[in-house]
Amino acid sequence: MAMTELSTPKTTSPFLHSSSRLSLSSKLHLSNQFRHLQLLPPLHTTSNSKISCSVSQNNQAPVAVQENGLAKTKKECYGVFCLTYDLKAEEETKSWKKMINIAVSGAAGMISNHLLFKLASGSVFGPDQPIALKLLGSERSIQALEGVAMELEDSLFPLLREVDIGTDPYEVFQDVEWALLIGAKPRGPGMERAALLDINGQIFAEQGKALNAVASPNVKVLVVGNPCNTNALICLKNAPNIPAKNFHALTRLDENRAKCQLALKAGVFYDKVSNMTIWGNHSTTQVPDFLNARINGRPVKEVITDHKWLEEGFTESVQKRGGLLIQKWGRSSAASTAVSIVDAIKSLVTPTPEGDWFSTGVYTNGNPYGIAKDLVFSMPCRSTGDGDYELVKDVEFDDYLRNRIAKSEAELLAEKKCVAHLTGDGIAFCDLGPVDTMLPGEV
Repeated sequence: MAMTELSTPKTTSPFLHSSSRLSLSSKLHLSNQFRHLQLLPPLHTTSNSKISCSVSQNNQAPVAVQENGLAKTKKECYGVFCLTYDLKAEEETKSWKKMINIAVSGAAGMISNHLLFKLASGSVFGPDQPIALKLLGSERSIQALEGVAMELEDSLFPLLREVDIGTDPYEVFQDVEWALLIGAKPRGPGMERAALLDINGQIFAEQGKALNAVASPNVKVLVVGNPCNTNALICLKNAPNIPAKNFHALTRLDENRAKCQLALKAGVFYDKVSNMTIWGNHSTTQVPDFLNARINGRPVKEVITDHKWLEEGFTESVQKRGGLLIQKWGRSSAASTAVSIVDAIKSLVTPTPEGDWFSTGVYTNGNPYGIAKDLVFSMPCRSTGDGDYELVKDVEFDDYLRNRIAKSEAELLAEKKCVAHLTGDGIAFCDLGPVDTMLPGEV
């Protein structure tokens, strides 16, 4: 997966205020009254004043609003995202649901560049679900975030009602119901996995604290930035007021890749593959489960009789897919990662088809498989479509599957020791062994 780099800026955007935050907010009233407004360019302010914009009753362009003789200290805005008036119950919006707030970190990165427009289009949460996007970046990426907001504006998504951008998670995460945590430091040349765990762990510890302080108490959190399993564990440990069950680590891209490889081998289209589980860590110790998977409703081992390929070539093809993609066209898998994020969300907000399940990295406490507690581990889940899930109980195990799962479990236990100082578990001790388990294409 591609990752967004977080680093200290060399320059500061001229649009930033003293809080190093720029916000864009739209509360769009789509009646004819406002369709033909001549919009003013962005208003610039001094470092100790901020401006919001409003529409007057006589349809004039947005103007600065003052309260008590002083400019509001809330927002500076672009175009339609600057308009601040109440939504009316029009024919188009009467059947709409209550607006939900969605935070995305690493919002100027390549994954987000694909994801945000899917979110805004209604293809994720539905055609009757208005959303507000809260975009978190670094000071280095703030101008890029301005560009992202401009593109969202130009796309004329009627369901996109607000866009805020900023660099402070305590502001951006205010009242969010979904937090998609994509931004993370990429692993540079020569960087040990332990060092990456510590650097990114600090980022996710801080974001967990921010979510705990200001997000909706039932916020759903999907961690994409790697190493995503342990980052998700760090995040949830720093957010004790949010149910641990609400935290997920993204392993859906691994599931999608596994389904594709099985379909290719069996000579069928990939929608014929079901009950695919990725067990464990998002690393080379991950376990694509062909024992429980089905092709046209039949066990995979009945359809694909080359069991040597299943035990060796299949897993390797899933693990190396990202690296092979980079070799082919020089880019990481940003687009397919964005699609897998969409798939992961939709699996939680739509009922799981009867008899099927999906994979997601979730908290292991209370699991029925004997996996060690207090980890974030990818396991098979079902959902009724309410954003929650339950672990699947009717799965088979054989010695091969149990041994592979145990290796991934051991790796996550070792990673957990590396970040003990970030999870409140004492002094960190890191011994990850000599084998590099980062997936190809994620270095």
